[in-house]
Amino acid sequence: MRRLRDPDTGCEWDTVQTFETIAPYTIEEAYEVADAITRKDMDALKDELGDLLLQVVFHSQIASDKGHFSFEDVVHAICEKMIRRHPHIFGEKQESPGWEEIKAAERIETGNSSALDGVALALPALLRAQKIQKRAARVGFDWPDKAPVKAKLLEELDEVEQAKSEDEIHEEIGDLLFSAVNLARHYRVDAEQALTEATEKFSQRFRKVEKSVSQDMNDMSIDELEEEWQRAKTSL
Repeated sequence: MRRLRDPDTGCEWDTVQTFETIAPYTIEEAYEVADAITRKDMDALKDELGDLLLQVVFHSQIASDKGHFSFEDVVHAICEKMIRRHPHIFGEKQESPGWEEIKAAERIETGNSSALDGVALALPALLRAQKIQKRAARVGFDWPDKAPVKAKLLEELDEVEQAKSEDEIHEEIGDLLFSAVNLARHYRVDAEQALTEATEKFSQRFRKVEKSVSQDMNDMSIDELEEEWQRAKTSL
């Protein structure tokens, strides 16, 4: 990567990249790792882990070029963090005080006192909502059981229906989705994973409908499409 980013003899593309231009590729590679795991394709996983590692090296080299830190610093930092967060393995304590408790103490030491500090802005929206809610719940900001969470979800649905402007609808739909994530959390369901599986289920059924009909779907009535949909559900 040092050779690729050499300003005189390096690659024209690599030399002009920045943290910001590379970040989308880093996220994409992480998703491709997850996809290979989901498909249980070990050859693909090997390749995708290499691609993801390249992203770490790329960012580290950009940082090194700017005099911030090196790849070796990155490795050292994560080793130190793992040792610090496992005192029952690397230290004298017999039991771990708890992963989240250790992370909370780290946030205080670095001046980040809010329970919500450290939740990345770039996370997928459902995942970030879930993490934010979990953080708030750890300090007691949470409903005691599922009943008020369900009521809040219905309340948010009513507010969507009552919204007048596009901006209001936009805001209320966001509140509705946030409440749906909260309900999933109270049922101990991973909202991100649940929606991923639901989307895949829809995709499979939709493809089944596409194959089963002999005419343009745009020319079919909603009742005809619903009949095909129910048939696809029973056949999968």
